[in-house]
Amino acid sequence: MSNTITFKKINNLAIPAIIAGIAEPILSITDTAIVGNIDVDGIESLAAAGIVGSFLSMLIWVLGQTRSAISAIISQYLGAGKIDEVKTLPAQAIFLNISLSILILLSTVFIIPDIFRLLNASGKILDLCISYYAIRVWGFPLTLFTFAIMGIFRGLQNTFYPMLIAIVGALLNVVLDFIFVYGVDGLLEPMYLEGAAWASLIAQGVMAIMAFVLLITKTSISLKLRFPLHPELGRLVVMSLNLFVRAIALNTALILAVREATALGDNYIGAHTIAINLWLFSAFFIDGYSAAGNIMGGRLLGSKDYNGLYILSKKILRYGLIVSLVLMVLGFVFYQPIGTIFSNDEPVLNTFYSIFFIVILGQPFNTIAFIYDGLFKGLGEMKYLRNTLLTATFIGFIPALFIAKYFELKLYGIWIAFTIWMCIRGGALVLEFRRKYLPLRNID
Repeated sequence: MSNTITFKKINNLAIPAIIAGIAEPILSITDTAIVGNIDVDGIESLAAAGIVGSFLSMLIWVLGQTRSAISAIISQYLGAGKIDEVKTLPAQAIFLNISLSILILLSTVFIIPDIFRLLNASGKILDLCISYYAIRVWGFPLTLFTFAIMGIFRGLQNTFYPMLIAIVGALLNVVLDFIFVYGVDGLLEPMYLEGAAWASLIAQGVMAIMAFVLLITKTSISLKLRFPLHPELGRLVVMSLNLFVRAIALNTALILAVREATALGDNYIGAHTIAINLWLFSAFFIDGYSAAGNIMGGRLLGSKDYNGLYILSKKILRYGLIVSLVLMVLGFVFYQPIGTIFSNDEPVLNTFYSIFFIVILGQPFNTIAFIYDGLFKGLGEMKYLRNTLLTATFIGFIPALFIAKYFELKLYGIWIAFTIWMCIRGGALVLEFRRKYLPLRNID
C-alpha cells in the first residue's frame, strides 16, 4: 500500500477536491464582489453580505460535520474490504442531519433581527441583513444534503463527482448573480442584495439535485431509510458531536471577528468581509490536499498500513506548502487589483490594503493546520480535533483579540489573532500525529 502513495494518486484526488472545495467560498466571493459594486447602498450591502455570510457559514460548518464522519467511516471500511457492511449507514445519517437542520432553520426564523443585532448590525445594515438572510437561509438544508453526499463520494475515494457538482453550482451562481442583482433591461428590474440571495439559493438547489442523481445512478448506496439502526451510527453520532463542538469553537472565533470589525465601522466590516472571503478561498484551495489526506488516510488506517500513512502525511504537507507559496506570490503580485474586484469604495479598499499582507503571510501556517486537520478527520480523531480547536480559540484567539482591542490595533489585531489561532491549531496536530502514529510504522 505504501508504494501507491504517489504524486499522481494524491493529485487525482486533491485537484478535483480543490475545485469542489472552493464552491462555497466562490458563492460567497461572487456575492461579495457583485454586491460591493452596487450603486445603491453598496457599502451597506457589502457589510450585510459579510455578516449574514459569516452566520450562515457557522450554521453550515457546525451541522455539516456529518460529511467528515461519513467519509471517515466509509473510507475505513473500504480499506478493510468491508464496504458492503456499511451501505445502510449514509441514509440514516443524512435523515438525522437534515431533520436537525430544518428544526434549527425554523427556530431562527423568529429571532432573525436579534441574531444580527448581536453582531452589531443596526440601521440600514440590519434591514439588509434581515432581507438577505430570509432568502438565503432556505438553502441551508440543501447545502447540508449536498455536503453529506459529497462525504459519501469521498469515502469511496471519488472526488470527481463532487467537483462536477461544485462547478455547476458556482457557474450558475455567477450567472444568476449578474442577472438578478443588476437586472436585465426590459425584462427584469435590479434586485440588488436580494437578487444575490436568490442566485445563491437556486444554485444550492441545483447542486442538491445533482448530488442526489449522481449518488443513485453512479453508486450502489441507497438513500432509502432502512431499519434496524446501523451499529456504526452511534460512532458516527459521537464523531459528529465532537466535530459539532469543534465547529462551534471555530465559528466563535469567526463570529467574534465579524462582531469586532462591525463595531469599528462600515469601512472596517467591508474590508474584513473582503479579507475573510479571500482567506476562506485560499483555505478551501489548500483543502484539496487536506481532502486527499482525509480520503487516503482513512483507507490506510482501515488496512493498517502505518508506513503508508507516514509517507502520505509527508507528501500532502509538501504539496500543500507549495500551493500556499504560490498563493502568497500571487497575493503580493496582485495586491492592489484584488481589492478592486470586491469594492470601488476608496476608504474600504485602503482599510483592506492595510491588513491584506497579514492574510498573505499566514498561508503556510494555515496549510499545516488544514492538512493535518483533514488527515485527522480521516483517521477518526474527532475528539482530539475538538480539544485542539477549543484550546486554540479560548486560550489563543480570544485573549489575543481582546489584548489587541485594548491596544487599539483595530483590524490589525483581528488578523494577528487569526494568525496565532492557526499556529496553535497546526502545531498541536503535528505533535499529536508524530506522538501517536510514527511509533506504529514498524508494526505489521
